[in-house]
Amino acid sequence: MAKYKIIMTGGGSAGHVVPNVALIPGLLKEDFEIQYIGTESGIEKEIISKENIKYHTISSGKFRRYFDLKNFTDPFRVIKGIIEARNIIKKEKPDVVFSKGGFVAVPVVIGAFLNKVPVISHESDITPGLANKIALPYSSKICVTFPETLKHVKEGKGVLTGTPIRKELLEGSRIKGMKFCGFSKDKPIMLVIGGSLGSKVINDAVRVSLEKLLKQYQIIHICGKGNLDASLKFEGYSQFEYVREELPDLMACADVVISRAGANVIFELLALHKPNLLIPLSRKSSRGDQILNAESFEKNGYSMVLEEEALNDETLISALRDLYNNRFKYINRMEKSDLNNGVENIVTAIKNAVKNG
Repeated sequence: MAKYKIIMTGGGSAGHVVPNVALIPGLLKEDFEIQYIGTESGIEKEIISKENIKYHTISSGKFRRYFDLKNFTDPFRVIKGIIEARNIIKKEKPDVVFSKGGFVAVPVVIGAFLNKVPVISHESDITPGLANKIALPYSSKICVTFPETLKHVKEGKGVLTGTPIRKELLEGSRIKGMKFCGFSKDKPIMLVIGGSLGSKVINDAVRVSLEKLLKQYQIIHICGKGNLDASLKFEGYSQFEYVREELPDLMACADVVISRAGANVIFELLALHKPNLLIPLSRKSSRGDQILNAESFEKNGYSMVLEEEALNDETLISALRDLYNNRFKYINRMEKSDLNNGVENIVTAIKNAVKNG
């Protein structure tokens, strides 16, 4: 029988779930029994189901900054979710709850608070998202990835931990990745990754420039669910909707990477020392968190940044040329970074919460 019990939560996108998966081995090593609360239809259920962890489902609603008719009904789904989460936590009696954010986390955090169970939350981006802002008053501590985030958190609640990175991601094989894609050693390899849901803007820009890019690179294109283009059949071009088991090998064989600027992926690129071109989500379609993330990495010399509004075939090819020509400068800066894998720090914060009750 495990010494402690923890309930984890987080969902809506892979970015709110994959860091939880990264924490699982560390928690098991510290003798935690792990359970998870998520939604029935969210990506969290698909990912967590592979981890042999007891999974509970609740209702939840999305918090939006824009007008939508669901804004009138979703608060009732959130209230229902709070009641369901409270009842699950009351029955399971965890020692601590860990929240990675996303709209499913709000009912769970409040449900834990109502049961007087300590909550540790984690914020990946520089500024807290809406769900984490709501969860903050109910959290004992909030772990943050960027030093800049501490000024957005009530004094005494913030802990600089970094972001958790899966151990297997750091153990990829370049040879296996090249074999999986059928690539040769003749050209460098470019990885294009737009997040778990893909990025139409990045997909379109790469595909418009594809024939020019293939003169210099072999390309791995992770384009998101439903975004494959069967008409693009070129030697040296491999496209995938979503990659899980093979991702460490594909990351290992990449010489340069084009990516969005979500905190999880950019810290993975930093840990792997991969020269990268970040194209953050614009403020038109986001709260601007990716822009802040990208600016921080650019300032520290870890990344090159191309704004979405400036993205076209010419600027993309030009930026990639500069990135590749200066790749060793970026690698050198990343190797000197003191921003490390956050798994150990976060597990320590969770253990402290259990000890302090």
